[in-house]
Amino acid sequence: MISGNKPLKGRVDISGAKNAAVAIIPATLCAGGVHTIENLPQIEDVRNYIAVLESMGAKCRLLNPSTLQVDARKANSTVHMPDNLKGMRASYYLIGALLGRYKHAVVPMPGGCNFGSRPIDQHIKGFEALGATVVQEHGSIFVSAQRLVGTKIYLDVASVGATINIMMAAVYAEGETTIENCAKEPHIVDCANFLNMCGANIKGAGTGVIRILGVKTSDMKDRDYTIIPDQIEAGTYMIAGAITSGEVVVRKVIPKHMEALSAKLQEMGCEIFAGDDWIKVRGKTELKPTTVTTLYYPGFPTDLQPQMTALLTQGNGTSYVTETVFENRFQYIDQLARLGAKVKIEGRMAAIEGAARLTGAHVEATDLRAGACLVVAALAAEGATKISNVHFIDRGYENIVDKLKALGASVRRIGDGEAPIVMEA
Repeated sequence: MISGNKPLKGRVDISGAKNAAVAIIPATLCAGGVHTIENLPQIEDVRNYIAVLESMGAKCRLLNPSTLQVDARKANSTVHMPDNLKGMRASYYLIGALLGRYKHAVVPMPGGCNFGSRPIDQHIKGFEALGATVVQEHGSIFVSAQRLVGTKIYLDVASVGATINIMMAAVYAEGETTIENCAKEPHIVDCANFLNMCGANIKGAGTGVIRILGVKTSDMKDRDYTIIPDQIEAGTYMIAGAITSGEVVVRKVIPKHMEALSAKLQEMGCEIFAGDDWIKVRGKTELKPTTVTTLYYPGFPTDLQPQMTALLTQGNGTSYVTETVFENRFQYIDQLARLGAKVKIEGRMAAIEGAARLTGAHVEATDLRAGACLVVAALAAEGATKISNVHFIDRGYENIVDKLKALGASVRRIGDGEAPIVMEA
């Protein structure tokens, strides 16, 4: 429940990156041994991944709420995922991690937020190119190989998931693997950095071409690693400051990761100040319209598109958003319209009529970032907004209620079964 129309002011510390965490946790299986991962976000996806690893025979221990030790020495290659966890989209990283280490894997088909077709054909293409046989049946993916041999793989689309998955599978492949047309997202670099610290030989992460020289399992060592800050969480609070005409400082961030958003906020008239690990957003009562096109990094992130659309409802004119990454990601628009937004959708483009008067209503989150969009809009709306299905929001935002309260928002959880995720050591 949010009572809006109040400027947000203050500082907020950003948690570890969700998208990096859900890649690096399975990467501990690929690396084997005992590893300590720090700066883990306290979110549902991380908690679920820990449960999956434990079901596979890995020993997981929280040294504190944001530090996880994983002993993967006795983990097996078959994932018996509980029914309540089969909706995890990032479960597909288990395929590459287990294929690389064991040369075989059985993993349930991934789930995740439902906003259009999200095939894993590029993942399979890469596994098969390395020499694996892939069979999909009975709701699971069966992958096996007598041996993995390095080769050249060209991705038809710059898929983040396929880039990470193939990279993990190739860690132990014989010879050199080259992945071309790679995605360049920061969490790809983070996963590669972790594996390299453990003993892998990966070069080029963050560029369009990644080269992996295969190593032996005996070359891998136990390591401690700290996850990067969450680019999308940081962006959500920056947008929240802008839409409320507030002044918000996001701390423990990497400003370079936020350049695409910072540029758009400046185009709209907001003031942006940045230091080594912080960004200040000073919103304005008069915001200009702008045009946004989602792209793979370093372009504007698709995971900030819904939140940005909420902000554009307050621009003084018509703004346009084009979604190039995921089809059907505008399905949240009906809920945003309940708050007073005026948006017209034509295919993958949205025309947002600005200067909308937002008023509180009962709305439902349809996925993780759609939930964040509704939170952002509710903070600017007059009156009270009730947001249901907050379990979607818990998938990617740590302690969002407490962080918003610290910025001056009037927000609280209501109802049974709505407790926040708490990871206890």
